[in-house]
Amino acid sequence: MAERTIRLFGDPVLRSACDPIRVGDARASQLIEDLLETVQLPGRAGLAANQIGVGLRAFSYNIDGDVGYVINPVLAEVQGEAELVDEGCLSVPGFYFPRLRYPFARVTGIDLDGNSIEVSGEGLMAQALQHETDHLDGHLYIEGLEPTTKKEAMRMIRMAPWY
Repeated sequence: MAERTIRLFGDPVLRSACDPIRVGDARASQLIEDLLETVQLPGRAGLAANQIGVGLRAFSYNIDGDVGYVINPVLAEVQGEAELVDEGCLSVPGFYFPRLRYPFARVTGIDLDGNSIEVSGEGLMAQALQHETDHLDGHLYIEGLEPTTKKEAMRMIRMAPWY
């Protein structure tokens, strides 16, 4: 296993939709190991494969000690009324902006053996499931910000030392 470097805002891989993983794909096992190791560092709730430069459809999560992964995730259900929550992203380090997210989310996908799996939750888990699925579709969370907030966010990002 290896901790992988996080790709930052501006890297084209973050804007590309990820390809599905085929059961038995030799790259999948190493990818999942890397995602799991990298997400377990302090302050990390989720990590999509494209955030480590891999254009395959998988993510890992680390919510309140619950660490896992989903291959070929599909956001199958959201419930409740969308509410503003502060959200950040490893690919946009150091910033948190208010973003609308549903309070409950359910994702379906598969594990490394091709077995169907389902991950669901409320609060931070719901937010992470929505956020990571967006990443795999080539979308960053700042795209969903209210226009005035997005304008200010972009100004702040352009001024960041890592940009």
